[in-house]
Order: sequence, then C-alpha cells, then structure tokens
Amino acid sequence: MSGCPYHQTREEFKPFDLTNPFPFYKQAREEEPVFFSEELGYYVVTRYEDIKAVFSNWKTYTSENAQSPFKPIAPKAKALMEAHGMIGLSGLSGRIPPDHTRIRRIVSMAFNVSRFKKLEPRIRELAINMIGQFQADGHAEMVRQLAYDLPAFVIFMLLGVPNEDVQQVKSWAESRLLMTWGDLTEDEQLVHAENMIKYWNYCQNLVKLRHENPTDDLPGDLVRLQAEGHEISDREIAAMCYSQLFAGHETTTSLIGNGIRELLLKRESWEAICANPALIPNAIEEVLRYSPSIVSWRRRALEDSIVGGVHIPAGSNLLLVMGSANRDEAQFEQGETFDIERTNAKEHLSFGYGIHFCLGSPLAKLESKIVLEELTRLIPNLRIKPDQAFKFAPNTSFRAPVAVEVEWT
Repeated sequence: MSGCPYHQTREEFKPFDLTNPFPFYKQAREEEPVFFSEELGYYVVTRYEDIKAVFSNWKTYTSENAQSPFKPIAPKAKALMEAHGMIGLSGLSGRIPPDHTRIRRIVSMAFNVSRFKKLEPRIRELAINMIGQFQADGHAEMVRQLAYDLPAFVIFMLLGVPNEDVQQVKSWAESRLLMTWGDLTEDEQLVHAENMIKYWNYCQNLVKLRHENPTDDLPGDLVRLQAEGHEISDREIAAMCYSQLFAGHETTTSLIGNGIRELLLKRESWEAICANPALIPNAIEEVLRYSPSIVSWRRRALEDSIVGGVHIPAGSNLLLVMGSANRDEAQFEQGETFDIERTNAKEHLSFGYGIHFCLGSPLAKLESKIVLEELTRLIPNLRIKPDQAFKFAPNTSFRAPVAVEVEWT
C-alpha cells in the first residue's frame, strides 16, 4: 500500500473514498498494519495496540512534528511567517517535556472542568436560541446553522473574544488548517500565510489587553498566574490562545456534525436517545470512536525502534491513524458496528493518549451533549434529507461533513 485516503487529491487515490475511508483502514489493519507511504513519506500505523504504544512513549516518539505542514512551506510564505515569529509556534500538542509539563500544569489551573461548568448555562442558552432560529422552518443545514458557529462562540467566550470578531477569527483558523494539513499551491500558501499572521497578531493583542485590563477568561487567568510568579511567557500564553481558538472549535464543529449525521443515519440510535437522554454521553463516546473528528495524528521517531514488528529508523515520521485504531476488533468487539450502548466506547483514541491527551475534551463533549439534548427535546422527529451526497474536505487528519441537510414535520 503506497497511499493514504486523506491525501487523495490525485486520480490514483480515487479507490479510497473520502466519504468512507474505513474499509481501507480495515484492509490495512488486516494485511499490512504498519507500512511506508511513498506518497506521504510517513510510516502509517493502523492498529490500536501499536498507536497507543507510540502515544505512550513520548521519549522515543516526539510530538514536535504534530502540526508541521505535510507539504513544505513555499519560500515566500515561509520567509513571511519567519519575519513575524511564527515558525515553530506551538500551544501544547507540539511541545515535549519539560516545557510541555510546565505549560500544561499552568494552563490546567485555568482550563478546567469548573470553568467549563460555569459556561454550561450560557452554552445551553446559545444552543436553544440557535435551534429556535430554524425550528419552525421544517428543514435546516446542521453544519452551517448550528455546528459551525456554536463551538466558536463557546471557545471565544472562554478566551474573551467579542462576538463581532467570531467570523473573522474562524476564517483565519481555516487558513491554519489548510496551511498545515491541506495541499496548497505556492500562491495559495502565501494568501493563507498572510491570514495566519493576522491571526497570530490578534492572539498577541489578546494577551496585551489582559495586562492592561484583567478579565475573567482563559488569557486573563494565565496573565494573572504569570503575575503571581508562575513561569509562563506572553508568547506562550498567546500561543495557547492561537492553538485553542483553532482546536477548540474546529474539532467540536466536526464532532457535532459527525454526531448528528451518524445518529440520524442509524435511526434506531436517534430514537433511543430521544426516548432516554441518559444515553447521550455514551452515544457521544461512540461517535468519537466510530466517526472521529481527527482520524490521524503524527509523531517522529527519535531513535531506531520497532512498531508492529516493523523497523522504524530514527528520524522517520509516523502517521497514527486513530480512525482505524478505533475500529480495531482486537480492542472493540464488532468494531465496524455503531452501538451507542457499547461498554468500552470511551477507550477510543480520538483525543490522543498519554501526556498529550486533549485538555479540552470535557468541553467538546459538554457542548455536544447539550446540542443533542436540546435537539432531541425540541425536534425529536428530525431526519436526514433523502438522497444527499455527503462531502468531506480532503486532508490528512480532519474528517467532518461539509453539510448535513435535515428535515422534519
């Protein structure tokens, strides 16, 4: 196997359908669970046990390439980004100890469940208001009218970004996604590099404003902790904002879109959560397992090693396909079956594992829970609009439907 379904921008990859790459994953797990992709230049790892082992061993497999562009940055775009101090910029996912340990410990003091719980009434009010805007229409497009904006408003509440800036910041975040995980021409890279610089300058200004006027939000808390003597720089605080403004809404948008789509396509599952909302939290875990927002992540081997019986030379890049691991029958019985009452659904690897386990996972699941609770309460007879073809943006790591058309009577 020489290709990966998430890099199929060329004719030879058409057999690997972006709308459903999971048969390819299953074939890889069974026939060649660790293989080298000439197209990507990565060792592709597909089994649960192997991926969990790599995530667990941060000393051998560094995360420093986690957010490096797949395609080399064109010289003009790279020079522009270097001039603005953006090369090597990372929040937490691309850092390693001791910096990772130091920064994560400080950020955890502010970015925690108690702060998320304080937001819960506002998230629910937001969800109810957004659903109310289309509830009488009898039809809606769930990504555009609900899943796209709600997580953005939530993470921006957390970070103290005013509502009038939401659309602009989201457009900058999309440039970051395309620049890192897309397949852009040199001219396209330059345009998106300019957007990313605006995005980075915005995050630096957020921190500057907190020094001038303390606020009750994440950057405000981090500036306060810094003033109390905790070792975190303004650049590191800005980098956390830069990271969270992207990760905190793009992946949650994907989770909500994937969740609504999967639950409505499996009608009995939708009816089950309508009848018993207590099933919703585990249903979300099953969506994360079966149809994750992030299907693959990256590591680099710092020394010669063995993964799944395959020799990995020092310096090699690895693509860890969690979308495959999450359906591995060695870990999940009948892994290709969607089951919202699966007892070990939360053992999925969609939020990573080990020291880089996603800090914002409780917030993502809380938002999804509220959305499903309110949708099943307000529009229980929601159904997928017949005969629609679902589209997914081509890239190596993120998987979410571009649109989910629904209707009801």
